Amino acid sequence: MPEPTTAQPLADLSTEELARFRDEQQAAYDGLRDQGLKLDLTRGKPSTAQLDLSDRLLTLPDGTRDDDGVDVRNYGGLAGIRQIREMFADLLWVEPEQVVAGGNSSLVLMREVITDLWLKGGVDSERPWSQEERVTFICPVPGYDRHFTLLSWFGIDTVTVPMNEDGPDADAVADLVAKDPSIKGMWVVPTYSNPTGSIVSQEIAARLASMETAAPDFKILWDNAYAFHHLTEEEAKSADILTLAAASGHPHRAIMFASTSKITYAGAGVAFLAGSTETVAWYTGHLGKGAIGPDKVNQLRHVQFFGSPQGVRDHMRKHRGLIAPKFAVVEEVLSDRLGGLGVARWTRPSGGYFVSLDVLPGTAARVIGLAKDAGVALTPAGAAFPGGHDPDDTNIRLAPTFPELPEVRAAMEAVATCVLLAAAEHLVAAS
Repeated sequence: MPEPTTAQPLADLSTEELARFRDEQQAAYDGLRDQGLKLDLTRGKPSTAQLDLSDRLLTLPDGTRDDDGVDVRNYGGLAGIRQIREMFADLLWVEPEQVVAGGNSSLVLMREVITDLWLKGGVDSERPWSQEERVTFICPVPGYDRHFTLLSWFGIDTVTVPMNEDGPDADAVADLVAKDPSIKGMWVVPTYSNPTGSIVSQEIAARLASMETAAPDFKILWDNAYAFHHLTEEEAKSADILTLAAASGHPHRAIMFASTSKITYAGAGVAFLAGSTETVAWYTGHLGKGAIGPDKVNQLRHVQFFGSPQGVRDHMRKHRGLIAPKFAVVEEVLSDRLGGLGVARWTRPSGGYFVSLDVLPGTAARVIGLAKDAGVALTPAGAAFPGGHDPDDTNIRLAPTFPELPEVRAAMEAVATCVLLAAAEHLVAAS
C-alpha cells in the first residue's frame, strides 16, 4: 500500500507542534460530532441504485420451462438447471459438469461443504474431520470476517499468514501445511480480496495447488465472490485454480464458490459451487439427504435476464459506473487529508467492494470509537482477523458502496478527522 507524500509527517513535529495539532483536531472533531451525522460504512452491500439495475428480474421468467423442457416449478435438479451452470462455467473458467447452481447465498454453500467434511469427510479423506484430534485452517489476513466466524462456529483452529498484493504468502503457507497434518484447509478470496483488493496471481495459485501437504485431504476454499466486480476498464481474470490443482495431481483440493448476490439481488440471487466432478457428486450426494432441488424458477429468470456470459459482463459495467465514483471519493479524501502525514496507508483497489485502511498501530479501535461517537458506523476493529483480534490494532475496513455519493464524502471526511485526532493523541502520549 503506497503512502502518498504531500505533507510533513506528524512524527517529525516537535512536542509543542504536536500538541497544537492535537488541539486543532480535537476542535475539528467536536464540530463534527455536533453535526449529528448518521452514516454507515460497515458492510459491503449494493446500493439501491445497483439493485435497481436488476429490476427486470421481477417480470421474469417468461414461461416455466427451461431449454431442456424441464418445468422449473417442480421438484428435482439438485445441481441446478443446465443453462445457468453453462453460463457461469464460462465466466468462472470451468466446465459445466464441475458446477452446482444453488440458492442465493454462497456462504450457505461454504457452511454445507464444511459440515459435510466435518460429518462425512471429503472425496479424499481417510475419516470425517470431526474424528481428527484437531482441525486447523490457514487464514490470510486481513481477510473476510464471515469466513472466520464460520470456523469459530465449528471449533476449527486458525493460523494466519499475510495477504500480499499477489495473494497469500505462499512460502508461509507451504511451510505450515508440509509439517502439520491438522491443517485441513485454507480460505482464499482470489480476485479483489476482502478487504485489501488483492488479486491472486497465476504463479501463487499454482504453488497453492501443487504444494505438498501433511493432510491428504487438504482443501482450498476459493471464495470468488468478487470475480466480476471491476472498478476499471482493465478487468482482472481469476487464476484457474481447478485446472492447476488437477494438473498437479490434486484434483479434489480446490472448491470454488461464487454468486450473483452483488450482481443482481443480494437477497435473491444464485450461488455456485465448482470443483472436480467427484467433488460435485460428493456435494450433491450429501445435499440430497436434505433437499429436493434449488429455486429453479429464480435460476431461469437469471438466465433470461442475462442472456449470455457477455450479458453478465455488460451488466457489471453498469455497476462499475455506479460504484467507481465512490471509490474515487475515498481515494480523494484520504489523499487530501492524510497524504504525507505518516499516519495512514490504504489500498487502491481495481475491483471489489472494500478499501483497507491501516492507521498508526494501536489506534484503530480509537478511530472507530471516535467515528461511532460522531455518528459514523465502521466495521469493528479487528474484524478482518480471526477472533476479531488485530495484533497491531491498525486495520480498518471501509465499505463505500451502499451510501449515496455525498454520504461517502461526508463519511470519509469524518473518518479522516478521527484518524488525525487518534494519531495526534497517540504521538503526544509517546513524546
